Amino acid sequence: MTDNKTKISGPVRVRFAPSPTGYLHVGGARTAIYNELLRRSLGGTFFLRIEDTDRQRSDAAMIEQIESGLRWLGIDWDGDSHLQSTGFERHKAAAEKLLAEGKAYHCFVTPEELDEARSKATETSGAIRYRDVFDRPTREEAERRAANGEPYAIRFPLGDEDVVVHDLVRGDVEFKKEVLDDFVILRSDGSPTYHLSVVCDDLEMGITHVLRGEDHLSNTPKHIGLFMALAGEVPAFGHLPMILGDDRKRLSKRTGAASAEEFREQGMLPQALYNYLALLGWSPGDDREILSKDEMIEAFTVERLGKSASIFDKDKLAWMSSQYILNTPLEDLRPHLVPFLAEVGLEDADESRLAPALELHQSRAKTLRELAGFMVPYFRDQLTYDVEACKKFLKRPHTPGLLDELAARYESLEEFNVETTEAELRELATAHEVGAGQIIHPTRMALSASAKGPPLFDLVVCVGQQEGVRHLRQFATFLRENAPEEG
Repeated sequence: MTDNKTKISGPVRVRFAPSPTGYLHVGGARTAIYNELLRRSLGGTFFLRIEDTDRQRSDAAMIEQIESGLRWLGIDWDGDSHLQSTGFERHKAAAEKLLAEGKAYHCFVTPEELDEARSKATETSGAIRYRDVFDRPTREEAERRAANGEPYAIRFPLGDEDVVVHDLVRGDVEFKKEVLDDFVILRSDGSPTYHLSVVCDDLEMGITHVLRGEDHLSNTPKHIGLFMALAGEVPAFGHLPMILGDDRKRLSKRTGAASAEEFREQGMLPQALYNYLALLGWSPGDDREILSKDEMIEAFTVERLGKSASIFDKDKLAWMSSQYILNTPLEDLRPHLVPFLAEVGLEDADESRLAPALELHQSRAKTLRELAGFMVPYFRDQLTYDVEACKKFLKRPHTPGLLDELAARYESLEEFNVETTEAELRELATAHEVGAGQIIHPTRMALSASAKGPPLFDLVVCVGQQEGVRHLRQFATFLRENAPEEG
């Protein structure tokens, strides 16, 4: 039985190795986060390796997006990113070396012969093992056929022993020899396969720990075999469980945003997404939910990584995002907020008016896009009021007059602050013998075109004396013009 039991210690050399065939998925982002936390907690090196050997599916734009997404999340790697395709000749030489040493062999079986064997197996047992169907050629036969120009691939034989993977997350995982099979490491066109390339690059980089998704677990016996055949030290493996949507299926666009880029476009703070993904399968060992990166680094150990699939809770992420927006100083929030202010035409807004409005709404926003949207009423000469939302005000014929009178009172105030504006409104209500709510609610709608918002008199002061007076009179006019006809 082959066993790769390895003890974890630092310093470590880890890598995040995405394929550039799509955006940075949240599962990949979480893998990168755990690799970064492991490196920082134990010391060492963290590489970014772009596994672009599938040239037909690889996209240069996706490489740029993956790097941009990682930087946005605040994930740092050492040096430049590495393109796996640059090691083509090195990978090919490794296959030839294994062939020359008798650790791999020529495979002359054509794709058509393999397809035929698989078709026959489907009609009977349903699956085949290459080694059970095709005989390995003798060395003399292989050399003769190769010398005659017959095309061949190079296959690597797995031994006739069970393989035990000592997984850092899952514990010992045993692969019975009956399910193991020989596999291609160099195609007949001379190109190396993923399995060979990843092991060669891990050896070249001196990788000590491999944290990756559970979809790679079945590849691990192959990789262990190649590490040992190439006389390399086998790294410690840890396979992370999947992230599922609330329907308990693989996370997708249908069940919610599936890529870091989508959350960036929604206006999520990167620190919030980093924090949420870090806790989606790992625990700091206590009940803390909001942690700085330094706190995560201090608490991180692979022993606290979970074995079960995690459910992506959009509501929990929204809450965490709101907490980060609330508690992030405005000067640190602004760089992330700029593109969303630009979307609503406020990129050049007066800072003396914008800053108080932002501070007033920081406790209400779940995303930066939402926060930017809250700013619009403060910088519009004319607001748009929805007739349906204002139905209850339209039924009260005295409301326009109250708003006009409040506007006049506010216009004459020498000191325009929370205390004076509240006093004027309540004095107006007393003078007309109406409840203060009958003025408070239409005033909120007048100033923000919304029935909800921050404390009213904070809103009044933040909108400003001149702008507030104008909106009160505009809304009074709107109510008169849209009042239901009598009778």
